[in-house]
Amino acid sequence: MHILGISAYYHDSAAALVRDGVVVAAAQEERFSRTKHDHRFPKQAADYCLHEAGITTAELDAVVFYDKPFIKFERLLETYLMTAPLGIRSFLKAMPIWLKKKLWIPDTIGAELGYEGHVSFASHHESHAASAYYPSPFDDAGILTIDGVGEWATDTIAHGRGKDIDFLRELRFPHSVGLLYSAFTYFTGFRVNSGEYKVMGLAPYGEPKYVQTILDHLVDLKEDGSFRLNQKYFNYCAGLTMTNRRFATLFGGPRRSPESRITQREMDLARSVQDVTEEIMLRQARTIRTLTGSKNLCLAGGVALNCVANGKILREGIVENLWIQPAAGDAGGAIGAALAYWHRGQGGERPALAGTDRQNNSCLGPAFNDDEIAQALGQMGAVSHRLDPQALMEQSADLLANENVVGWFQGRMEFGPRALGHRSILGDPRSPTMQSKMNLKIKFRESFRPFAPSVLAEDCDQYFDLKCDSPYMLLVAPVREDIRVPMTDEEQGFFGIDQLNVARSTIPAVTHVDYSARVQTVRADDDPLYHGLIHAFRQKTGCSMVVNTSFNVRGEPMVCTPEDAYTCFMRTEMDALAIGSFLLHKNEQPEWQEECNWRDDIEPD
Repeated sequence: MHILGISAYYHDSAAALVRDGVVVAAAQEERFSRTKHDHRFPKQAADYCLHEAGITTAELDAVVFYDKPFIKFERLLETYLMTAPLGIRSFLKAMPIWLKKKLWIPDTIGAELGYEGHVSFASHHESHAASAYYPSPFDDAGILTIDGVGEWATDTIAHGRGKDIDFLRELRFPHSVGLLYSAFTYFTGFRVNSGEYKVMGLAPYGEPKYVQTILDHLVDLKEDGSFRLNQKYFNYCAGLTMTNRRFATLFGGPRRSPESRITQREMDLARSVQDVTEEIMLRQARTIRTLTGSKNLCLAGGVALNCVANGKILREGIVENLWIQPAAGDAGGAIGAALAYWHRGQGGERPALAGTDRQNNSCLGPAFNDDEIAQALGQMGAVSHRLDPQALMEQSADLLANENVVGWFQGRMEFGPRALGHRSILGDPRSPTMQSKMNLKIKFRESFRPFAPSVLAEDCDQYFDLKCDSPYMLLVAPVREDIRVPMTDEEQGFFGIDQLNVARSTIPAVTHVDYSARVQTVRADDDPLYHGLIHAFRQKTGCSMVVNTSFNVRGEPMVCTPEDAYTCFMRTEMDALAIGSFLLHKNEQPEWQEECNWRDDIEPD
């Protein structure tokens, strides 16, 4: 049975193909359209999934959409009626796309894909829960799905056993952790639905001075993790902004203008909402353990990408094992919708566990063989050297050891927001200047943004207080005390962004200002080539990790094709590119010509 899952029309639209319960392919539309967070119908992603599976639309048994548009439309209408006439501008802006597209999903699927078969719908949080539990390695687990809002639900607790999922509790709109976090994302001057991870990265620079203000005025938090938001301070029900004037008065002035200087207030606001979010998630995790009795926990929904909170759930010992859907946001709903149809709709069995989980390391996107890569490089006039795998790893490791930045394009593209060693930009974690170099000269983004280490799984405990694997870069862990660098008296007096200039450990490029790191563990069985590269780097330097960030620049999606990779390589100050069996050196390439200043056209993330 072939089932195509679709998520679309909100943000990060995606498609996924499931064959008899096995995820065969999955990709976000943005990777093909080159429009970051593309929300449009994922035609190119769906076409790729069908091609990867070797089938046509006529061979699909079902197409499943990841939420129920008519119930969501009901929520919108009720919300507009409750807030009228205040919501009229928002109402008028939303209606055209609803009346033209969102209410006619079967027609759109038929028109876009030439599909004439059965179309089904899963609820939004059913899709999230299915994406969290079914690909996990567990046969019994609590499930927490937590995001902005689906149809009505914003937060659900469920219990997965075998092929069954039982939903136990839910919170409903307008009370939402995701919308609370997005309100602070908006107020601190970042873009909602894409800048939340910036707030998380900014938080360690601040102090939690507004936590009590949030709990006193915005969030009525209960011991079991349930809560209510005081709508006096928010504007998302009735307006086109997340917060209102009362919110600004409460926090000492208007929101930061996007792209303006970040002040201590924004850092303190980020830290405060991060602390409150962590407390909510910790309480909910304890409640799930009590309700289900399971030692395992699965997470999905956009808030599950908060890797700082995820790490705290583990360190608190609330559960023994944690599995987070790598594409935890709306994109992962495409996988969840298809899996929900297979298991809950058709009674299909879960496939046998063949690795660490049932998601194939989340490398579910397109791959390109050496012939295809050679043809693309030739058409672009690139100068390259073809190497055997061992030579490629050795020479790339030499480049990294000499503080060069290397683009790494190998195998199938990752599904989800994290680069996992297939579409990555790599650097030397020992370098005190690497974080600044990669942020400002390669990613073209804010200097405060931290980078993640990809570490050999067998050596992880030499560097981090982490007692489990973290293959999807979704857990933050403390850097071990014995590799931290003591601060001088002068450095201990630094506050805010000035803390960025302090080397915190022997791996400063991946150590955040609070002595933490967002860790990716790499096993040889899962990714022999990437593991081999890091192993070669260890042999040359004694360091068992590399800096890993996604292969893209600010405002653009992760690269998908060889053409994307070479273009990004030439537009930045990357020193080398390892793509398939080919190694390219920047100083050997022909001069890159642009018709215009491409960075002027990129919108901020």
